[in-house]
Amino acid sequence: MTARPTQTMDRNRQFHYFDLIMAAFVAVLIVSNIASSAKIVDWGFNLFGVRMAFDGGTLLFPVSYIFGDVLTEVYGYRRSRRVIWTGFACLALSSLVFWVISRLPGEAAWEGYAGQDAFNAILGGMSSGGIVLASLLGYFSGEFSNSFILAKMKLLTRGKWLWMRTIGSTLVGELVDTLVFIGIASLFSVFPWYLFLTLVLTNYLFKCGVEALMTPATYRLVGWLKYIEKEDYYDYDTNFNPFTAA
Repeated sequence: MTARPTQTMDRNRQFHYFDLIMAAFVAVLIVSNIASSAKIVDWGFNLFGVRMAFDGGTLLFPVSYIFGDVLTEVYGYRRSRRVIWTGFACLALSSLVFWVISRLPGEAAWEGYAGQDAFNAILGGMSSGGIVLASLLGYFSGEFSNSFILAKMKLLTRGKWLWMRTIGSTLVGELVDTLVFIGIASLFSVFPWYLFLTLVLTNYLFKCGVEALMTPATYRLVGWLKYIEKEDYYDYDTNFNPFTAA
């Protein structure tokens, strides 16, 4: 039996690219959240009688799970947890900013060519309680599920079969995220209930498909980061509670 690696986490250790990946992760999260509120896209065909349509954020949001996989695989669950909480705080801040903007009076010329009704129809969801709650809870539950499963699978496989970990963790994380997000958003009438199955199915299939297609790029990025950062963390002694910093 191969002995498990002996390692301790140096909380003050500086990495070359950790901060850049965290910044990219947060940017993808916020942009995809705005796009989700802005438009529902129709693919133009049916699958098993279900119309293939998805919210605009689905185009970019799967990339956040790729970043999440890379962060957990290279730097470990504890550092990934910090990134997830950073994204959560930034997402909440962006929602607060949109809420404040929605309550401020519009300038006269802007009211003429756009107006509050147009703002509410396109971006109002970013400041509504339903979409904010759906986004935050979907993101929180999905990202932590993804990170937890990948970290545990890494221990079980002793670092082998990266493709199995990235795809397997995404299948669970994206399912949790999609069900929570679409379900809560539908409860608050952000999306009509008749689109629930369509949005869940198309979101899930598209997100998981992107993850699978991006597996070769994920392999390259993970391998390069492990070499550059001299880090390949195994969460043997990690406290997986998402609400602790330990």
